[in-house]
Amino acid sequence: MLTKTQNPSRRTFLQGSLSALFLAVSANGSVWAADAKKYGADAMPGGTVDDPLVFVSIAADGLVTIVAHRVEMGTGVRTSLPMVVADEMEANWDRVHVVQAEANETRYGNQNVDGSRSMRHFMQPMRRVGAAARHMLEAAAAARWSVPVTEVRATQHEVVHVASDRRLGYGELAADAAKQPVPKGEALRVKSPSDFRYIGKELVRLVDLDAIGKGQATYGIDMRLPGMVYAVVARPPVVGGKLRSVRSEKALQVPGVLKIVDIPSYRGAPGFQALGGVAVVASNTWSAMQGRAALEIDWDDGPNASYDSVAYRKTLEAAARAPGKVLRNDGNLPDVWTKAPETERYTAEYYLPHLAHASMEPPTATVVVKGDHCEVWTSVQDPQAALNTVATRLKFKPENVTVNALLLGGAFGRKSKPDFVDEAAIIAQTMPETPVKLVWTREDDIHHDYLHAVAVERLEAVVGKNGQPETWLHRSAAPTIASLFTEGAKGLQSFEAAMSAINMPYQIPHVRVETAEVPAYARIGWFRSVYNIPHAFAAQSFIAELAHRAGQDHKQFALDLIGPARKINPGTLSDTWNYDESPERYPYDTGRLRDVIEAATRGAGWGRTMPKGHGLGLAFCYSFMSYTATVVEVAVDDSGDLQVVAVDMAIDCGPQVNPERIRAQMQGGAIMGLSLALSGEISFKDGRVQQSNFHDYEVLRHAASPHTIRTHLVNDNHAVPPGGVGEPPVPPVAPALCNAIFAATGKRVRSLPVSL
Repeated sequence: MLTKTQNPSRRTFLQGSLSALFLAVSANGSVWAADAKKYGADAMPGGTVDDPLVFVSIAADGLVTIVAHRVEMGTGVRTSLPMVVADEMEANWDRVHVVQAEANETRYGNQNVDGSRSMRHFMQPMRRVGAAARHMLEAAAAARWSVPVTEVRATQHEVVHVASDRRLGYGELAADAAKQPVPKGEALRVKSPSDFRYIGKELVRLVDLDAIGKGQATYGIDMRLPGMVYAVVARPPVVGGKLRSVRSEKALQVPGVLKIVDIPSYRGAPGFQALGGVAVVASNTWSAMQGRAALEIDWDDGPNASYDSVAYRKTLEAAARAPGKVLRNDGNLPDVWTKAPETERYTAEYYLPHLAHASMEPPTATVVVKGDHCEVWTSVQDPQAALNTVATRLKFKPENVTVNALLLGGAFGRKSKPDFVDEAAIIAQTMPETPVKLVWTREDDIHHDYLHAVAVERLEAVVGKNGQPETWLHRSAAPTIASLFTEGAKGLQSFEAAMSAINMPYQIPHVRVETAEVPAYARIGWFRSVYNIPHAFAAQSFIAELAHRAGQDHKQFALDLIGPARKINPGTLSDTWNYDESPERYPYDTGRLRDVIEAATRGAGWGRTMPKGHGLGLAFCYSFMSYTATVVEVAVDDSGDLQVVAVDMAIDCGPQVNPERIRAQMQGGAIMGLSLALSGEISFKDGRVQQSNFHDYEVLRHAASPHTIRTHLVNDNHAVPPGGVGEPPVPPVAPALCNAIFAATGKRVRSLPVSL
């Protein structure tokens, strides 16, 4: 008689995954796999784990539980990766349960959802995980029937003996499958793409969709524990500032306020450390906020007190006009430039301000400290970074810290930097056994973000008689992300300049890329698509300007500049620009770039006669191993009012695992890119951020959104490795928009946000 099946909780499942390298059967009939300590993962990109025994559980009734080791922030990864496992495993998706992994890099490999790496690094390992489970089930069935394994086949949650049509369900086979060896090497056969059931299809709903739609999903802000208290923090208004003194008498008189806690200022480079300040702990969030407002604080603004956006822009412009650190140097550009007459020289400068992530859910974390153990519940992109940060802060052994990753209400790179978790841990340590929930307000989020870098990009070219550039100088002046981790770090590092500056695909004989060593006065962090945003804005705008100067069609001019389809070895340009991927595995394929340009322009009807005041603009980019192109149509009336009419977006990301999620991310990228271009700006005066909420840091409103967004998925090719999807849609949007504005009005936009 079958024992009653228990749907294993996440914790039960993961505890089971620590015992031994085999599928184990529990007393309640659940079957799971385990012992990550001995799995001996195959070498895979990104430190990935390639073992079914860490990810797959089968219960006696056939319920398949798959661990999602990457957190969900809207990309669909908590569905897409388990879907890959289920496809290769031949599991019926209706009988699949997905559980979220806690932070454990040793067990699961890299868990940082950043850099559009989830599918890029984990598609193949997850295919192998599913295929291995399928082989073990088939081997168990063949042994049960005493037939060769070649005569059986797994299909939709059961194994069939082809000759006799005998069938056994996965639950019936689970215990025997546990005794089978895990197939490795040539014994492990993944499916042919022609046999895919879910991969590349539109059949699978998001595992969180119903819960999200019904308001039942648990985001960080939804976390509740018995006896919980709530905290907010008054932080220095200037990065690097410190607390001189605080009077908290009035705050302690606010009903509900329980405690005042000093948060120490960070030391050295900011990294992921708390900014410092004063925390107010209360029985509810409102009381905590009212208590914070009642604090009487005297701040020492520190070394960044004079930071001013207007003055800093002048600093960047001066730096961009002077020779900088050379990161790419082909041909003899200085000599050609010096000898060229003024009439053949063309120069343009572009400016982009600081940007805030402004995700819908501001940072939040819940922490409880019990003895020398700590447990965290939070919406964080990098659970391991959060674990390490807490362990360092509390001086705990890492194995004594548990980080539970909850749904993220947006992130865009902000929540891979767990300074807010650090704050919560500091407060919780002063209140042992008491769960402390730290809440950031929208104003906190805007004022204390890790900002996207402000930038001035200068492009220079010597233009030949055919209108094509003979030289290409791209000089970038922007603060570096390295300043987060190294005090005094100045100017872009090569990996930052690599993003759409060094890695340009054009057939130009004389190319030079330089960066200026300018300081950072704010916390500079990675942001959706990172430095591809300023570099692509400048380069794609400049190409459009050169095409106009030559009197040529922009699309054809760009295709001629790219030249015939060819594969560029990234190692010949820079050893850092390929996002740490193998240049042999990921060459820069200009044929694929040409394909997305053709797809986007075809979708937009490029070359058609436009109504008065309408214009089409094109831009394209290669980022995170994927190729994107965007065409924007705008309408500008006589009073200068701008309406985005339509956006056509094309992407070639290699294998299209979950087309619905690809389209969703492309559409979201269009809205985000337009939002940044039209209204995105964080400015500073006296070291302080001038914006505070969505009234003065606007996210694109419905009325300003495009009437139509069309997505074009190009080259669903499983012969090439997967590229990223989350970040690549953003960079081409702003330059395509500004090129469309020029086509409609004749006004050239070189400074963002757009002002007509």
